Amino acid sequence: MKKATLIIGVIGADVHAVGNKILYRAFLDAGFNVVNLGVMVSQEEFIAAAIEADADAILVSSLYGQGELDCRGLREKCDEAGLKDILLYVGGNVVIGKQNFADVEKRFKEMGFNRVFAPGTLPEVDIAALHEDLKLDEA
Repeated sequence: MKKATLIIGVIGADVHAVGNKILYRAFLDAGFNVVNLGVMVSQEEFIAAAIEADADAILVSSLYGQGELDCRGLREKCDEAGLKDILLYVGGNVVIGKQNFADVEKRFKEMGFNRVFAPGTLPEVDIAALHEDLKLDEA
């Protein structure tokens, strides 16, 4: 069975690299193929990498609070690029200030993200969600 391929990175002008490195190691250890784009990644770079790698999912991180602005339009750009069915996950500190997470999650889902993870979510939660959404345990 083909290993699922993930594109990960920190979107926008965000330079927070530690969480990205933790996720990279956790996804590798969980058996995924992982393309880590690092920090300060544009929407176009996520999409180009997903096309090149024939990726199953794009996982966007943001810690500097501007994720909501940086992520707007990503689903539409994915659709236009032929990535209509790609899973889109986002997590971290994706908005400015303390906001009700249910409201934040709703806004990101309305932007086309399949899953939205709160700050401090453990990698195991992401991994379980990937297994569920990519139906990796079925075969």
